[in-house]
Amino acid sequence: MKYSRFHGRYESRGRECHWPGCEEAGEFRAPGPRPSGFDGPGDYRWFCLEHVREFNSGYDFFEGMEAEEILRAQSPLYGWNTQTRAFRPDAGVDDVPRWADFSDPLEAISGRAQAHVKRRRADMKPGNHRFTPNERRALDVLGLDGDVDRKGLRQRYTLLLRKYHPDHNGGDRSHERRLQIVVEAYQLLRKAAAFA
Repeated sequence: MKYSRFHGRYESRGRECHWPGCEEAGEFRAPGPRPSGFDGPGDYRWFCLEHVREFNSGYDFFEGMEAEEILRAQSPLYGWNTQTRAFRPDAGVDDVPRWADFSDPLEAISGRAQAHVKRRRADMKPGNHRFTPNERRALDVLGLDGDVDRKGLRQRYTLLLRKYHPDHNGGDRSHERRLQIVVEAYQLLRKAAAFA
């Protein structure tokens, strides 16, 4: 792509400015609704010079982050202590699968990929944007959508507690790890700002 004396200006090739009601050429790109991530580069919005300036003046990179996340992102060492996705044991998808649960290793790999796609789709639902990424993962653990209220959260937690707790299933302790994950997810969500 070519750009002119304004840094970041690209030939529009027929793109219009994404600003509502503007019919100028969209020659400057700005971050879109989907950030870069596992699925590749994110989306871009295209604006004219006037509207990209207006967009930039109100853009907040740290929006939705907690204080610790902001401090970590501002550190000069940010990013150096993380492994590249390809070299992480989980390849950036999720926890390592329990291989004993599968007769074919390809089923385990497929299950991980499908779970990741499901999470990505859930992240894009409008109701889920009121939760942080960690809270969305906790919602996924509990099998809930972003439109849940505090009462629905409590009911789901009680149901899963009865399902996995040894006192409720004849002393069977095989679900203790799952019970621990459910309790941790509930503890995170009950303090979520979305329920304040």
